[in-house]
Amino acid sequence: MNTLISQAEQLLLPEAEKFCPEGTEAKAVVHQWLNAIAYGKSLFAEGAGADRKLIIKQLKKHQLYTNKIEFKVGLHKGLTLNPVDKPRFTFVDLFAGIGGFRLALQEEGGLGVFSSEWDKGAQSTYFNNYGEFPFGDITNLTKPDVSDEQLDFLIPAHDVLAAGFPCQPFSHAGVSARTSVGKEHGFKCKTQGTLFFDVMRITAIKKPKVLFLENVRNIERHDKGYTFKVIRNSIEELGYDFRYSIIDSSSLVPQRRVRCYMVCFRKDLNVDFQFPEFSKDAIKLRSILEDEVPEKYTISDKLWAGHINRTKRNLERGTGFTAFTADIDKPSKTIVARYGKDGKECLIPQEGKNPRLLTPRECARLQGFPEEFKIPDAKTPAYRQFGNSVAVPVVKKISEEIMKELL
Repeated sequence: MNTLISQAEQLLLPEAEKFCPEGTEAKAVVHQWLNAIAYGKSLFAEGAGADRKLIIKQLKKHQLYTNKIEFKVGLHKGLTLNPVDKPRFTFVDLFAGIGGFRLALQEEGGLGVFSSEWDKGAQSTYFNNYGEFPFGDITNLTKPDVSDEQLDFLIPAHDVLAAGFPCQPFSHAGVSARTSVGKEHGFKCKTQGTLFFDVMRITAIKKPKVLFLENVRNIERHDKGYTFKVIRNSIEELGYDFRYSIIDSSSLVPQRRVRCYMVCFRKDLNVDFQFPEFSKDAIKLRSILEDEVPEKYTISDKLWAGHINRTKRNLERGTGFTAFTADIDKPSKTIVARYGKDGKECLIPQEGKNPRLLTPRECARLQGFPEEFKIPDAKTPAYRQFGNSVAVPVVKKISEEIMKELL
């Protein structure tokens, strides 16, 4: 672990506890303070009244701060995915997952000033790669008993609000699963489905220059278009233009991942944003496969037989999933969070034996993460985290167009 961050945590955690929202670990507050001290006073979120000068004084007293330049170098020591030294813009990363948005926006010269993610495993992966532990469940910051003034204190000012807000209530699979057990879906889902409105409350208070949002393709068609109409109207009522595009990732990564991307500039900026063009040429799955893979990724006889039998039954009745080996000369199907359970979305053929699952590193490549990205040691959380991620190169390509207008 980074020595400076570790020592600063020990020193500042008692103070951070005073300003720590429910459901967030105090070290997330410490990390936000440290980044704000390294990059400038304007990025410092005061919480309920945290004193920036007093915190710097404490760091100096324990020889952890001499000047801003050395402090910044020490803060980034050991990281390979550092923000730029002189950022061109700032952003917040909501529903951050493992930082797909962050990685793309950093590469465009952005500085993350706040992040939020409820999943503990994803929080750890995020910290291991970016040196920042995210705040917890965003709903603890936006719940009714948190005033607008408090929320304004907790989240720093920023240029771009990025959010891949949870998609399960709007996806085909999510709708089917909820309907089958009598649960609500879309905005009627009282947990994940309402998280869009938490994004809207933050937008109304912080007024970022642009919203950069991502969700499943089905959100456009969910509930005969009503859900999408509500989203569009909510954004426009806050004073933003609304642009969206349904984009297939397969020209940038070897995975056919079709998602709805929304880019919404504040109307007073007078921006006529246009999404970039994406090639129709698809990348082959074989381009990211490893030559030698441990035997543990080969599926068992029992699991393979189950896939074959269920596929046969479902084809005969005309409904349900099918499981075939992937054509490695085409992009893979969409990798989902449950991929590690049975791998049915993408089974790699092997000569003379059962097919195998993708390795976590191969899943990272499918989403466009660099080789130096640190992935969890355990397979199950690794598959879940990459299955929930955005395709980084797609986000980066859209970000390039956003920055042309923003800067």
